[in-house]
Amino acid sequence: MVAPYACDPAQSRGRLYPEEISTFRSCFQRDRDRIIHASSFRRLKHKTQVFIEHEGDYFRTRLTHSIEVAQVARTISGVLGLNLALTEGVALAHDLGHTPFGHTGEDALELLMEPYGGFDHNAQAIRIVTSLERHYADFDGLNLTWETLEGIAKHNGPVTGDLPYALSEYNARHDLELHTHASCEAQVAALSDDIAYNNHDLHDGLRAELFSTDELAELPLLDGCFAAVDAKYPGLNYYRRRHEALRRFFGILVEDVLDQAKANLAALDPKSADDIRHAGRPMVRFSDEVFEKLKVIREFLFYRMYRAPSVVEMRKVVTKQVNELFPLFMEQPDLLPKQWRKDVADAGDETTLARIVSDYISGMTDRFAMQEHSRLIASV
Repeated sequence: MVAPYACDPAQSRGRLYPEEISTFRSCFQRDRDRIIHASSFRRLKHKTQVFIEHEGDYFRTRLTHSIEVAQVARTISGVLGLNLALTEGVALAHDLGHTPFGHTGEDALELLMEPYGGFDHNAQAIRIVTSLERHYADFDGLNLTWETLEGIAKHNGPVTGDLPYALSEYNARHDLELHTHASCEAQVAALSDDIAYNNHDLHDGLRAELFSTDELAELPLLDGCFAAVDAKYPGLNYYRRRHEALRRFFGILVEDVLDQAKANLAALDPKSADDIRHAGRPMVRFSDEVFEKLKVIREFLFYRMYRAPSVVEMRKVVTKQVNELFPLFMEQPDLLPKQWRKDVADAGDETTLARIVSDYISGMTDRFAMQEHSRLIASV
């Protein structure tokens, strides 16, 4: 950590519940380790990105995605002289609030929760790390530092307008200054998420045979990558060829973010992390040229992968399962596991109960949600 605008653990704004300082870890290292050891982090192993967990062992899960994001984030953070532990912690935590069945599950839960304050996966991540992880004797949640919580809450930019209830409730107790940009470390985590999923969704789509290598070779950015591979390795094996091309694509995105971030930081000349927060614009971003080309690739992925007939058909199946589990638990909350019973007993109204049910369902893995649906509904 060498940059003056990096977050310094010695200057951290601290935790909601004060703790003794570790003798061998910085506060941000401690945050990262708590995230890795959290139950919700382990469950990411069986939560998926696009495909459903049982559809194949080679597709990315939320866990493998989070590890890839953290790897990219550490690389970029190191080059920019930022705090690696904080960057890695935010990267590893950024998907904790996701439901089973990827964005399909989130879409279903969001509609079901509309009468009760809605559902937002970023806000749910805050709810998890500040309340739902209940392992420590002195507090609920992980008691993370202000900087890590800030990064989880607003790594995608300032959060304005009507706040999701899960974020609003915590922010009222511990002001995360949601109207400003996040630290440079959190911005790196956000862009690393974009880099990772743009790259691995192409990998997964090819493996699922939703599109061909030849089709990818015609897309912007990727056309040059394939041409470079063909020039250096004429007649290369089909699988190695596409892997080499996607490696180059990955490198182009990382280099572009680094070049653009360096230029933005040089122009701003920030002297502190707060200068980053109040810059009025993100410091870590793609160049306009690469961003426009990425929009073409994302549109291709949307129609050829995220809305492919086989994916759409599975979306219908899992949406039905979430839509049937939610009202069942609302009508019979005694079906929830024992550790949820006290929360249910303390729920004073339907909204509070709905939020408990939402917490339970959103925490399920793909596999467990399908098993519970089969056990409680399909088998009846």
